[in-house]
Amino acid sequence: MSQLFHTLLTEPLLNALVFLYQVVTFKDLGLAIILLTIIIRLILYPLFYKSYRNQTLLQKIQPEVKKIQHDHKHDRERQAQALLALYKQHKVNPFSGFFLLLIQLPILIALYKVFFNGFSGDALADLYNFIPAPTEVNNTLLGLIDLAKPNIIIVGLAAAAQYLQGRLSLSKKTQNQEGSPAERIGKQMVYIGPILTLVILYSLPAAVGLYWSMTSIFSVIQQIFINRSLAHYGTAAEPSKKTT
Repeated sequence: MSQLFHTLLTEPLLNALVFLYQVVTFKDLGLAIILLTIIIRLILYPLFYKSYRNQTLLQKIQPEVKKIQHDHKHDRERQAQALLALYKQHKVNPFSGFFLLLIQLPILIALYKVFFNGFSGDALADLYNFIPAPTEVNNTLLGLIDLAKPNIIIVGLAAAAQYLQGRLSLSKKTQNQEGSPAERIGKQMVYIGPILTLVILYSLPAAVGLYWSMTSIFSVIQQIFINRSLAHYGTAAEPSKKTT
């Protein structure tokens, strides 16, 4: 299984990074990582967009969810059926966040291996025949940041971008009200996520943090577009209250 993972994910990502480093970014590893991150996010854009949009819609229909939970609090079966009907009506999947995590985790692990090993002799042995091996390695971003060592600026940028994305993902009602236990957990994760980012990335090579920063910035931009597209989205919560 580990060899299959290496062949399907680690090797292609390594070769893509080396190609970008050698041919596109004129041997700037930082720029190569940024470009590779953008390419990965563009390839996975439909999945990320659908998942983030789904999560945003789930927050917008929370009033309806609460009403169903209140109306059927003594009948779990009817409550589950009503919730499923509501999710189907709005075409949302409450488990999409877990699916997105499952997609991201293998890629993140593979990229960690690529960035952690760098362009060492053992790593370059996995290059495809048509990818030229670098004769020298410039482990910097624009000649300013050594990506082979931890860097607090990169770590801080990653944490800030993750915090901003978390804030944007919350509806205004969720931000201003106490909300349900699930909503309170969501608000807490806005702060817990960046703290975990600081703890995890603090001692890792800045190359890993740079990828993390870029994917978080991409998520921020994507979340802004999603919020704008759903700005006038009206939930059925108000009509449903009138009919009861």
